[in-house]
Amino acid sequence: RFLNVAFDSSGDSLLAGDHQGNIYVFDLNGNRFKLVQRTMQACTALAFNLRRKTEFLVALADYSVKCFDTGKEKFKRRGAVMAAAAPHEGNGRAALTVSAEGQLGLGTGSVFFLPLSNTILSCFKDNSVFAWEFDTLHCKYQLPTAVEGSALHYKVFAVTRDGRIFVAGGKSNHLHLWCLESKQLVRIIQMPTEVRAVRHLEFLPDSFDGGSNQVLGVLSQDNIMRFISIETYKLLFVVGSHEEGISTAAISPSGRYIASVMENGSLNLYSVQALTQEVNKPPPPLFKVVEDWPKCKSDANKLTTRVTPGRSEQPWKSKGSKIQTRLLKVQMNTPLENKENELPGGLNKKRLQALLKGYGEYPAKYRMFVWRSLLQLPENHLAFSSLIDKGTHSAFVNIQNEYPIKSRKLLRVLQRTLSALAHWSAIFGETPYIPLLAFPFVKLFQNNQLICFEVVATVVVNFCQHWFEYFPNPPVNVLSMMENILAHHDKELLQHLIKYNVTSQVYAWPLLETLFSEVLTREEWLKVFDNIFSNHPSYFLMIVVAYIICSRAPLLLCNQSQDFEYFFHHRNNLDINTVIKRAYHLMETTPPDIHPQRVLDDFMPLTKGQYPVFNKYPKFVVDYQTRERERIRQDEIEYLRERYFGETKAQERKAEDEAFYRKQELLREAEEQRRKMVLEEEEKLAERRLAAVRRELKVKELQFLDASRRRFLKYQQDQRQMELKRLDDDIARKASMREQETAATLQDIEVRQMELESQRQLFEQRLIRDQETITQEMREERDDRQRKADLEDHIVQRWIETDREERQKAQMVAEENLAKAEQNCIDNEWRLQALHKLRHDDQDREKHYEEIAKLLHDNRVKEAELLKAMREAEEKKWEEVTWRKAQLEEEQKAAAAADEHRKQFLEDEMNDTLELAEKLQREDGYFGEYVEYAVFSSISRLDIGMKVWIDQQKTNKVSSIKDKHRLNSFYMSVFWQYSFM
Repeated sequence: RFLNVAFDSSGDSLLAGDHQGNIYVFDLNGNRFKLVQRTMQACTALAFNLRRKTEFLVALADYSVKCFDTGKEKFKRRGAVMAAAAPHEGNGRAALTVSAEGQLGLGTGSVFFLPLSNTILSCFKDNSVFAWEFDTLHCKYQLPTAVEGSALHYKVFAVTRDGRIFVAGGKSNHLHLWCLESKQLVRIIQMPTEVRAVRHLEFLPDSFDGGSNQVLGVLSQDNIMRFISIETYKLLFVVGSHEEGISTAAISPSGRYIASVMENGSLNLYSVQALTQEVNKPPPPLFKVVEDWPKCKSDANKLTTRVTPGRSEQPWKSKGSKIQTRLLKVQMNTPLENKENELPGGLNKKRLQALLKGYGEYPAKYRMFVWRSLLQLPENHLAFSSLIDKGTHSAFVNIQNEYPIKSRKLLRVLQRTLSALAHWSAIFGETPYIPLLAFPFVKLFQNNQLICFEVVATVVVNFCQHWFEYFPNPPVNVLSMMENILAHHDKELLQHLIKYNVTSQVYAWPLLETLFSEVLTREEWLKVFDNIFSNHPSYFLMIVVAYIICSRAPLLLCNQSQDFEYFFHHRNNLDINTVIKRAYHLMETTPPDIHPQRVLDDFMPLTKGQYPVFNKYPKFVVDYQTRERERIRQDEIEYLRERYFGETKAQERKAEDEAFYRKQELLREAEEQRRKMVLEEEEKLAERRLAAVRRELKVKELQFLDASRRRFLKYQQDQRQMELKRLDDDIARKASMREQETAATLQDIEVRQMELESQRQLFEQRLIRDQETITQEMREERDDRQRKADLEDHIVQRWIETDREERQKAQMVAEENLAKAEQNCIDNEWRLQALHKLRHDDQDREKHYEEIAKLLHDNRVKEAELLKAMREAEEKKWEEVTWRKAQLEEEQKAAAAADEHRKQFLEDEMNDTLELAEKLQREDGYFGEYVEYAVFSSISRLDIGMKVWIDQQKTNKVSSIKDKHRLNSFYMSVFWQYSFM
């Protein structure tokens, strides 16, 4: 069972708690819900947090308030909480609770925040109302005492959204309206006599009233919530009933929904737009012309009218809009018959018919309003109430047996509507098809029983004319008119129906008595009655004939009476728009002599104030059936009374016999019980004697056991003392052994440290020796590379000098300059190579020194660190060896590339020399002899020069760089000459 309900600030989510402590959140837009908390106990109040939208306050039955957010408890307050509220300013930083244990004598729900402020309004049990500042808790003002004779015990309160109007109610049917700006009681509203006490008050918000709410919801002691206008004092609509009472209710901040917890524990959600009759009304026409017809005839040119724009008739709309005026001239050619087409609510029947022909149906949003205007319902509340007060008619007491409707609410509305019709006219209590006729409208207007009754009554009076003249038989006269129309427009179909004995009671009467509800869907039915209500009552008969004509294809294929009956009692595949158009065609093309319009009267709405007398039926038949039903009912009551008396006497005799036999049974049971008691006493006496002997033996046995237990305890104590002494000795011995083992362990540690130190020193010496060996090898390799480079440089120098001497004297200066430039380049390159090698050697030595220093530092750690350092050093050395090998391979590749380059350069120069020699041979004939002489002399000179140069290199006797260049040039020239061979 649901107990409490609350809306969030947007009005799109609903919070509800049941008696088992389950808290549910309903998403109204998404049409889904979920369980958000299990408190395991009933909640007494609910409220959403305005600051954090996902948090909500729950007041529980154990006098606590909890704030939940995804299942986490935020805070708790003790006290019997009876209501909860959050400040309307929107910060959501504070919450207000009301407890019945308060020391100021507060009433239930008598403390709350005023909207748009941080002011707290409180009411005490003496009806005194105080306003307090929330931040300082200072009293801002007090409302004066109510006028004498109008005081009531305040219990419930409500405030408008703008915080100006304060309404209070209690154990009376009066409501007090206070103006909080002037602090005065401005109005006392008296509720209907059915209201004896007010349980809940709440204003209905509206987005267009600026916060000055004008509709107030009043929940009274009869569990019905009435919504009234505090401006016009009219009852707008009602929620709940005596059968389904409301326990508590809440209205969404947007004013779209009303959530009510019913007495049976269910949760109902109402749409305010559907409940409010005024909402569906379209706005009245912008301009209305008030004309004076006699004056119009005499002086039409001077007639002008002041027209004001229509205001909204909704009682809660603001009146602050300004009224504008315009002057319009009245058209003289306005026909008088337009007055007949004017409908209530500012509608025009001709315009509605044009709209209907254009779109085929009325807008669903305004359909109910248009129907009420077309039918011109009088809304006779008092007359209808008098019919309802007569109770359920005897003809419809057991209507649920004949019409088992699943919805209990719909069944009650149908029963009430039919009972009201039967009380209005006796014929409806005897007509068997009246429930079928009324059910579509009951289902459509089930939330407004007055409108439902008046629509059915209007349909019966206007669209069911001459139906009851042949009661209890079907309306033969009406069926004959339809048969004549069918014969005129489709004679073939009528002949087919006559051939198989299908009368108008088979093909027309089922459609009439059910108002097409069996053969059409809801949308099709609404569209059909849009057209029926907008036309003459004869159109209803025409649309029945049109339905039959449009179904001629399947009907011509039927040849059995069961097929025809089934066809007119079930839905068929038929386009309803075609049927509607065919009905209009029949209205226009049917001859006047057979047209139903000749027999049926024009539409006549129900009279206002009281409903008209309906006696167009054979009264003697109805009276006879009524008398017979009453006689049968009386006979049944008499039979039931006699049966009841007979059954009562038989039950009395049966009860007397049963009482006699029961008494005898009780006496026999008492005798048996006494005998059992004597036997039990004898057995107890014997048991007492045996128990005394057993008691003495038990005492002696206990004494013996006690002595034995004492001896055993003393022995056990001695044994435990011996065990304790033995354990102390073991502990002392183990302590001395532990000290000796500790001393030995310390000595072993010291020895181990000495061994580690010695190992560290040996490792350092080994590393130093390895480093020296590697350094010596690198130094020797560097010297060898240096000697090779010097030899190559000397060869190149000698080659340059020889080439310079062999050239012609005319080119001597240019060749000397070129040789000098080349010599400078070679010298600079040689110096750069030497510096690079020296710098590379310095970097290597520096890196080796850093590694040695790091190793010396790492060797000073303990055994574990030393071993780890050794492994790391080993890994680093292997990495260095790999890197050195890779570097050596790169250097060797670079050296090989340089050698290849020098060889290529020398080959190019030799080729140039050969070309020069060939050129000289062509110029001089004796070139061969010179070549031979030069070759042999060069060979001898080369051998001698090489030996001298090698000896000089060994003894370092080359005096100067100039001598070295000269010697290198000589050797190079000899080498060229030798290569010419």
